[in-house]
Amino acid sequence: MRIRNLLFATDFSHASETAGQVAREAALEMAARLHMVHVVPAGADPAGAAVTLSDMARMLGRGLVFETALLAGRAAARDKRVDMIVIGTHGRTGLSRRILGSVAEAVVRLSPCLVLTVPSAYTREGSTRASDISLPTLERCVVCAGNTHDLICAACRERIRGEPLERKLETERAGRHRAPA
Repeated sequence: MRIRNLLFATDFSHASETAGQVAREAALEMAARLHMVHVVPAGADPAGAAVTLSDMARMLGRGLVFETALLAGRAAARDKRVDMIVIGTHGRTGLSRRILGSVAEAVVRLSPCLVLTVPSAYTREGSTRASDISLPTLERCVVCAGNTHDLICAACRERIRGEPLERKLETERAGRHRAPA
């Protein structure tokens, strides 16, 4: 099996930093072209992501043949004819996984090629730790794409938590105000 084109999908998170280092090492060992891809969420301004992707490419691409791509919507590995995808995984469980889903899981299920998932906690002894590479991070709320230090910003988190409760209270109030039949 020959890996000629390796795609590294990034969301600029800590999990992606780790996966980026693994993708770099794999591309070096296999003498493969490294495709670094970021998918911009719908409605988000791609300008910041473009700068961050360029900075990441300068750090990870040293000594490699590489390409970068900033995409909108769903990305397809078929477009680049890649042989393997490397993607980080946040390891979400429970409610956050049900609400947000798992991008890595969807990639594994739908990919036409090999997929290597890298947990954010992964480090290989003797290799450069991903945290030693100072990559700029672009933290965006997955709901509104606003700046945040968390996966979901405080305003969106409050809306998500409050909406079902508000609907339930409105339904109960409407039931009390109805006249008996």
